[in-house]
Amino acid sequence: MSKLGSRLIESAREAHAIARGEASAARSFDVDEVDVAAIRKRLNLSQDRFAARFGLSAATIRDWEQKRRRPDRMALNLLRVIDHAPETVERALASRPRQKAT
Repeated sequence: MSKLGSRLIESAREAHAIARGEASAARSFDVDEVDVAAIRKRLNLSQDRFAARFGLSAATIRDWEQKRRRPDRMALNLLRVIDHAPETVERALASRPRQKAT
């Protein structure tokens, strides 16, 4: 058997032992979660109005809420700020320069 094959088999055995609780993983990753629907509902906004108010796509909001996609790190940070201080985000976004249609 090749060196790669041996390493793959050993990795599979290790994964199986971890799954059975006989070994611990060398490392683990915490996944950040934000309940987009809860934030939106607390603000009493529809998906379309929430998206428009905070400069997001309504389709993206739907995808996040239906767990088809997950917000990236920057979106997670924005959602946390919206949850904590929505008025501040609205003021900041209201002061952004408007783009002219071409």
